[in-house]
Amino acid sequence: MVSGAFLWGLGDVVAQVVPILAFGDTTNDKSKETDVVATTKSPLLVDYDFARTARAVFFGFAIHAPCSHLHFNFLEWMTVKFGFTGLAIPVFKTIMEQFVYWSWVSNSLYHGAMGAMQGQNLEQIYHRIKDVLWDTQKAQWVFWIPIQLLNFKFVPVRHQLNVVLITSVVWSAMLSMWYPPEAKTKNTENVVTEVVPT
Repeated sequence: MVSGAFLWGLGDVVAQVVPILAFGDTTNDKSKETDVVATTKSPLLVDYDFARTARAVFFGFAIHAPCSHLHFNFLEWMTVKFGFTGLAIPVFKTIMEQFVYWSWVSNSLYHGAMGAMQGQNLEQIYHRIKDVLWDTQKAQWVFWIPIQLLNFKFVPVRHQLNVVLITSVVWSAMLSMWYPPEAKTKNTENVVTEVVPT
């Protein structure tokens, strides 16, 4: 769980720091031009959202890591129970994970938890999930299917979650960039919808 917290937090740090270092102020807030603090501190300190990183750390620690542990144990149990062997193991696990239940559950948990931690009510959380889940799923399939086929084929079961957690740095950075907090989304709504791969 600690590694999940660290790696999800690191993913959010990457998502925030890279655009700030590459492009400067990402908020498009022109009022900062006259702000004395903004002129004396680096853009990284002015624009960095520590609360956002704290939400990612909490999600990685309290939600994603324990649920992932259960998921990987369940996948292994099903594989043994149904007697899959050889190449059927990674194919079965990937299909179950990506199309049957896990990707839908984990992505809904991510968007729901982020919405709740940003103070959204149940109706807003429902609409957030409804509005972004399909695009997230399509991106997930492009990103995770090749990784998981290799992971399930070549990595021992006891280390498969570690591969996912390390790879999740990139995935959580992408999620964090695509779905920033609501305050920033209003200024970058068109950009966010264009960035999501289809």
